[in-house]
Amino acid sequence: MSFKIGMRIPPKIGAQGMESVASWAKSVGLDVVDVPYYNEEVKEIFDRVGIEVGSIDGVGAVGMTKLLSEDEAKRREAVDALNKQISEVAKIGGKTMFICLAPDDISQPRSRSFEIWKETFPEVVAQAEKSDVYFALEGWPGPAPQYPSIGCTPEMLRAMFEAIPSKHFGVNYDPSHLVRLEIDHLRFLSEFGSRVNYCHGKDTEILTDDKYEMGILAATFGNKYDFSEGSWRYTIPGAGDVNWEKVAIRLEGIGYKGPISIELEDHRYWGTLEKEQQGILKAKQHLESIFK
Repeated sequence: MSFKIGMRIPPKIGAQGMESVASWAKSVGLDVVDVPYYNEEVKEIFDRVGIEVGSIDGVGAVGMTKLLSEDEAKRREAVDALNKQISEVAKIGGKTMFICLAPDDISQPRSRSFEIWKETFPEVVAQAEKSDVYFALEGWPGPAPQYPSIGCTPEMLRAMFEAIPSKHFGVNYDPSHLVRLEIDHLRFLSEFGSRVNYCHGKDTEILTDDKYEMGILAATFGNKYDFSEGSWRYTIPGAGDVNWEKVAIRLEGIGYKGPISIELEDHRYWGTLEKEQQGILKAKQHLESIFK
């Protein structure tokens, strides 16, 4: 099976404007672009250029979100905004919404965030079902040392999927997070493959010498690299420890039909437009050798 290859927009590439983003992506052979927002203007650009929209960031649902706030009024406002966005993107053909659920108070225990989520999200997922939109939950654990995000471990995902069995609430499979958390990224697909609604092309290198220095804890005196906590660093696909050949086989086996979308978080390809473009192209080349 041949998978489409896409990208999540890095900052320097994104600063050129959506028209430039779409045109450059098309010119280098990408099939899909993930967007921070989706409206009639973006749809017109993508349709004219001939490139597909991938995942769409959920408004107020990426990062430290008020959807998990202890403040009921803040939660209500966040739910209303997300429900409105679901309806709006569905009207113009949007299908997949990217979310990442950490509380606005990062000291809040994950167990408490889960209880709030159980109260908040049935309504949101009901709106997604009505609109035929699918959520893809990112497994980023959140900032150290709290690691407050929910949905980044099998333990939590089992509880979440038991509470909301709808396939309109699923995961964004990003093996880079699983590798850094020392969770088997292939076994994850065996257990949760039916809930994979999107896939990121990002890798993680375990820095064994640095791991000797601080173990699995974040570095005390600063990191050598950006996109790192000391004993690991995010990389483009092929420069880390993810077994992409086996990932491809398992994605095909579970019937995944979405794209593999490059998320560029590698310090070697960061800081300038030229570096970002180089990183996307190198990542694309590696993924195409496996997924095309």
